Amino acid sequence: MLIFERETWSEIYYSLSKNKLRTILTMIGVAWGMFLYVFLLGAAKGVENGFNKIFDGFATNSIFLWADYTGEPYKGYPRNRELFIHINDVDYLKKEVHEIDFIVPRSVRNSAQGLVSHGNISKNYNIYGDYPIASKIEKKELIDGRFLNENDISQNRKVTVIGKEVAEQLFKKNEKPIGGFIKIGGIYFQIIGVYRLANASIEGENTIYIPFNTFQILYNKGDKINWMAISIKPQYNVKTVEKKIKLLLKKKYDVAPTDEKAFGAFNFAENFKKVTGFLTGMQILTWVVGGLTILAGVIAISNILLITVKERTLEIGIRRALGAKPGEIKQQILLESVFLTVFSGIIGFIGGILLLIFIRSSIGESPSFPFYNPTVNLWNVLIALTIMVGLGVLIGLIPAKRAVQIKPIEALRTE
Repeated sequence: MLIFERETWSEIYYSLSKNKLRTILTMIGVAWGMFLYVFLLGAAKGVENGFNKIFDGFATNSIFLWADYTGEPYKGYPRNRELFIHINDVDYLKKEVHEIDFIVPRSVRNSAQGLVSHGNISKNYNIYGDYPIASKIEKKELIDGRFLNENDISQNRKVTVIGKEVAEQLFKKNEKPIGGFIKIGGIYFQIIGVYRLANASIEGENTIYIPFNTFQILYNKGDKINWMAISIKPQYNVKTVEKKIKLLLKKKYDVAPTDEKAFGAFNFAENFKKVTGFLTGMQILTWVVGGLTILAGVIAISNILLITVKERTLEIGIRRALGAKPGEIKQQILLESVFLTVFSGIIGFIGGILLLIFIRSSIGESPSFPFYNPTVNLWNVLIALTIMVGLGVLIGLIPAKRAVQIKPIEALRTE
């Protein structure tokens, strides 16, 4: 076969090296297309992995719901009536809304009100009254000790789990927080756990958690809660369930069904869906931009081969006169086209991978920066190379057809 003959590759080398600058510039066009494709694909995957890492441990299919002030008068009640949600709303919603996976009632004392002290050091922190199930909403990595458990809740224990930042600010370097005590609201609490966040967080590492029941007693909250995190089963639409939950609460608390101010909610699932939609759009844009750039480079190869065929008119004519078959001439041109395409593509692929490796080592693995492990799917690269070879053959057919149409007598007369 022509592809395995040494003379064939010698001729390809001679043809392409005859005008080195033109050949290199053409190869750069194809290499740049593959480079851009690989780099953008890897970068998009890195951003996707980064966001997945940030949200790892979050209950992404959830909403956060709280009570506010009414926006409309209803059933004799005036506008701007203050509403509260209560602990018994948890069982009420669980019973009425089968789409709910679990509910986490939460009470909070913000940092302006949450004075905490240890020894002669006093600082303000966010203080949460929580159930153990709260860890399912946002995963926390314990450095030492444990998180809250059911016995802490049922026995109203005065225990607490503190963030790494809290431990560093209230305790000395050689002082171990676990087993120690801090004063919250004038009451001593024993530290049972210290956590850190492996990923980005809503609450941060400057937060303190105490048992829910203990919190309610400490701050005289009764059965009122600040808000609740509601996780929805994955097969259901979160926005639809959110509307259903609000209507049930409006009915229970005599609020107008059309009142949009009475109960506020942050739909985490909808916002997370926007992020994933953005990432999908980035990947599609990557395929389009990279594909068009590769196509532009391959078309440039066709142009250089057309010029090469014109320059080699005499050579082709002599070969035809000496008995070379049209198929051999055609194969020669096609091989040049495919060689340029594949070789340039491989160079671009290597360049893209090297740049991704460099960026990964430079950025590191910051928990707050959405870029992690930028990888390229091998099948995507193989498909791109296959398409490049196919385009190389198709584009090469144009100068190849031009070459076989050259008649020996016309070639000699042209010279």
